[in-house]
Amino acid sequence: MKGFCFSLPSLKAAYARGVRAEDVAMEALKRTDAYGDPAVWVTKAPAEAVLARARALDAMPVAERAKLPLFGVPFAVKDNIDCAGFPTSAACPAFAYQPKDNAPVVQRLLDAGAVLIGKTNLDQFATGLVGTRSPHGAPRSVFNADYISGGSSSGSAVAVAAGLVSFSLGTDTAGSGRVPAAFNNIAGLKPSRGLLSARGVVPACRSLDCVSIFALTAEETAEIFRQAAVFDAEDPYARARLPDAPVVPGGAFTFAVPKPGDLSFFGDGESERLFNEAVERLEQIGGRARRIDFSPFRDAAALLYEGPWVAERTAAVGAFIEAHEAECDPTVAKIILGGRTRNAVEVFEAMHKLQALQRKVLTLFSGLDIVVVPTAPTTYKVSEIEAEPIKLNSRLGTYTNFMNLLDMAGLAIPAGIGKTGLPFGITLAAPAFSEARLIEIGAHFHAALDLAPGAPSLGEAEADEGFLEIAVVGAHMTGLPLNPELTSRGGMFVERTKTAACYQFYALAGGPPFRPGLVKSDKGAAIELEVWRLPRAQVGSFLAGVPQPLVIGTVDLANGRKVKGFLCEAAGLAGAEDITSYGGWRRYLDRDKVKAG
Repeated sequence: MKGFCFSLPSLKAAYARGVRAEDVAMEALKRTDAYGDPAVWVTKAPAEAVLARARALDAMPVAERAKLPLFGVPFAVKDNIDCAGFPTSAACPAFAYQPKDNAPVVQRLLDAGAVLIGKTNLDQFATGLVGTRSPHGAPRSVFNADYISGGSSSGSAVAVAAGLVSFSLGTDTAGSGRVPAAFNNIAGLKPSRGLLSARGVVPACRSLDCVSIFALTAEETAEIFRQAAVFDAEDPYARARLPDAPVVPGGAFTFAVPKPGDLSFFGDGESERLFNEAVERLEQIGGRARRIDFSPFRDAAALLYEGPWVAERTAAVGAFIEAHEAECDPTVAKIILGGRTRNAVEVFEAMHKLQALQRKVLTLFSGLDIVVVPTAPTTYKVSEIEAEPIKLNSRLGTYTNFMNLLDMAGLAIPAGIGKTGLPFGITLAAPAFSEARLIEIGAHFHAALDLAPGAPSLGEAEADEGFLEIAVVGAHMTGLPLNPELTSRGGMFVERTKTAACYQFYALAGGPPFRPGLVKSDKGAAIELEVWRLPRAQVGSFLAGVPQPLVIGTVDLANGRKVKGFLCEAAGLAGAEDITSYGGWRRYLDRDKVKAG
């Protein structure tokens, strides 16, 4: 299985063509043992237990296997979430205990067929956004080992970005499910509070804590969310999932970004540039931007650590730290024990202030679909964090600390690679129960971004002999009528790019569905297209549905690559309109807007 990718669509296609769960489990174990950063894991599952689980799945009747949406999918769990058979330590060995049962959220995933590979490292007691506050070491960025991977869910993010597992669970109180996603070029979903059971999770701030999901793409976080978001009546903070809010009609949406004066990147010009480009890309995919006063969000964020909510961390593990301070990370101990200075009057004053801020934010959302912010304003080297652990950590929470206090859902997604070679990400946020909306817009944004998720080497993993890349120029593109012909077959989006400047483009007669025709010509131009990766086992059925005059031939890309893709026979151009000047099918469909512009 050399070069095999653990994305959910890839695994689904692999199992469809006869790959065994045992094969995937063996590959996951091999990768985990070979990975060069031992700080990713706190406890690895015994190999024999993992293989026994996989063999049991393989032995199931085909009809029963088909009922398991996560059949044979390898995953990891942050070591502040209970997993039967593993100690729960929250990265503090002296605190470790042996749970009898799986946390309900873990059990849901196991019941869906997933295979647990191990428990991942974190900032001790989930206190930090840096990933360096652990006796097990600091998991490093998959892009540059000098840099932090982000915390507190550091190991969970790296395990996904490095291709060791398909998805992982983290937790998110102040941004721990989002910052590590940004620093490792993957997606991180922080659901609305209470939708994923927090029973069996070592609390940080019990009233705010969320279990979060890391995966390569927004769509993959959605699949895990669907399996995990089940109401837990025994969790006092659980909330029932409401019916999904209507998705954005027609692809058009309104998004807010902070006014320029409210944005701070702490001197990081690359992060600022990439954020501005992300805003432009959101407009290109149908978004309408509004600049808003960010002060209500900023004021709410300040309450988390500067206000009395830090005392909730003290209530969770303060007594243990006081009894074992020498065995705890000194920065973590200082932060958590600082809650002892807070009093009840401060708590109520802060609650009233927060209530007023929540009302302001809800008012702001009138006429808005989402708010868009940088996931983190910048990033730092491990050595820089060690020199200034609290100041720099605080900066990383600039755009994350407000979210749980304001009862919002958030989705962190990749937004580009800077000239430094480090990834940058944005977060889409909206009031509670807006997960479907965030995921839809996030998936559309990702499709418009020419960037493979995860580590730089992970993009190469999909180019194995089990897949065929196909260039599509019309109705098969993301969000258009025939795209399900790819996605239903396990197709995966690779990139949006252009042909070499040697093609003419036509709107063919007939329809619906309306289709374009691409013809190689010495009078041609560069035409926008998407490259998709289709499991070879599905290629035959896909090709059988290609109607004349369209054919699958070899398409020259702008970067010199050649891929298979849709071309048109010359005989099919009767009655066709030459639309080469539009440069692509989407611009042709939006021709009225193009002409108006």
